[in-house]
Amino acid sequence: MGKITKYLNQLIIGNVFDDPEVLESYATDRSVLKIKPKFVAFPESTEDIRKLMRFFNQIAGKDIPVSLTPRGSGLDEGGADLSSGLVVSIEKLNHLLEIDPRERLVRVQAGITLKELNTALSVSGLTIPIGGHDHETIGGLIANCPADLYQGKYGGVSEYVERIEVVLSNGECLQTMRYKKYALAKKATEKTFEGEIYRKMAKFVKSNEKFIEEFDATKAGLTGYSSIVKVPRRETMDLMPLFFGSQGTLGIISEVILKAVPQRKKPLRFAVTSKDAEAMLQVLDEIKTLKPREINLYDLRIIQEAREAGKNLDGIIRKLDSGVVAYVTFDEYKRFVAKKLTRIRESLPRNVKILFDTPENELALNELENSLATYLNRPKKGERVPILTNFYLPAINLASFLKDLEYLSEKLELDLALYGSYGSDIYSLRPMLNFEEEGFNKKVATFLRAGAYVIGRQGGTLTGGSPEGRVKAIVTNAELLESDGKRYTEIKKIFDPNGILNPDVKLGANSKFTLTHLRDAETKKVTV
Repeated sequence: MGKITKYLNQLIIGNVFDDPEVLESYATDRSVLKIKPKFVAFPESTEDIRKLMRFFNQIAGKDIPVSLTPRGSGLDEGGADLSSGLVVSIEKLNHLLEIDPRERLVRVQAGITLKELNTALSVSGLTIPIGGHDHETIGGLIANCPADLYQGKYGGVSEYVERIEVVLSNGECLQTMRYKKYALAKKATEKTFEGEIYRKMAKFVKSNEKFIEEFDATKAGLTGYSSIVKVPRRETMDLMPLFFGSQGTLGIISEVILKAVPQRKKPLRFAVTSKDAEAMLQVLDEIKTLKPREINLYDLRIIQEAREAGKNLDGIIRKLDSGVVAYVTFDEYKRFVAKKLTRIRESLPRNVKILFDTPENELALNELENSLATYLNRPKKGERVPILTNFYLPAINLASFLKDLEYLSEKLELDLALYGSYGSDIYSLRPMLNFEEEGFNKKVATFLRAGAYVIGRQGGTLTGGSPEGRVKAIVTNAELLESDGKRYTEIKKIFDPNGILNPDVKLGANSKFTLTHLRDAETKKVTV
């Protein structure tokens, strides 16, 4: 144990480790990268995080910089959970602190997982309607803001967060709220780092008023700090939107207050299949008007591969050799929805079929629901790598994008089977690549840039469903307007003047560093 590690263990109640075994287990996340940290900390309270932050901020002021990276469950696909300095794991900050069933409010520590939270809320008949990974922490959902399966209907995690508590880079705590003009002016007079942030952010908003008013958030996605557009509103200001997609670069989220909603009944499920993608999309457009909980779209090859792996999917794709498959659920199955679905079914094109959730179809629909995990993890020569995931693509251009994809697949000699949410227009591509193949790094960079070009050509956005992290930043940092980059850098500097918070993620990501830290085949990650 080194001197710094020993000192930190005396400083906090939790633990700090520098053992090779621990460092190795935190050197990877769900991305294609491997970056070994110097330390891993397991704080057990907000106060522990504050002490860690103060210490590393102070030594950074003495020209001894060590980066700090907050980490929840390590599920980020862009490499933002990794650090060559200190990884601050919030997995022990996983308590539900209080719940108000009447107001439907719940206060939690940021390390509680989505499954743990919804299990606790279910006792009161409540839920947070996010179709994300069960093991994603609430803090991770905010910091990485990944698109979820129910986002098309329920709007995503940002719709349910009322307030957050954030540990700032100097160890102070910031509790967000929307301040009116007078309260904001009073806050800005405080002689604290928090007060300084409010003063500088108020000045930033005022000097960039035109930029904020004209900003196209859809086109920007989660690149940089594009959520700055949601900070000012009618002479009020709330800093909370900045932390959605910030990936730990502005502070470490420690507590969250969320607004829950009543639990829904067991969903109605059905599958839609078609050999003709355009005919399928026309039917899904009609279904979309009925506000389903989710519409998940899969290239048929994904379902075929799951069937080859042993999944019982013959009842869904028996006679199909190409095409697309959709999995649709409704959690509000009202009478008018039933009538509309009946009319849709009666007027289907000949090559489009709907399979409803009847007792005889239950097993096949269960298998369909799990087929993506089978496809992503089926052992072959290589791995379905998460390079081009969670990008936005407008529904109107999806059919033409699929045609572009055929050309790209042939050109790059890659199997590019698209999957994603037709409800939220967020999609992913996970080609099979071999880490041991010569020129693997170059192939990754070529695929990322070529894919990003095709997405942009069809009006899409690379960071529409998740921030740039390190991987997407290979493209987004090169394409970012210089003026926008300066604005985002100014925001980062306001919150983190000594540059200790995940400095090589998002705007600070370096393409060369990223491509030289691609992990090897032995550290293959499983996606579930």
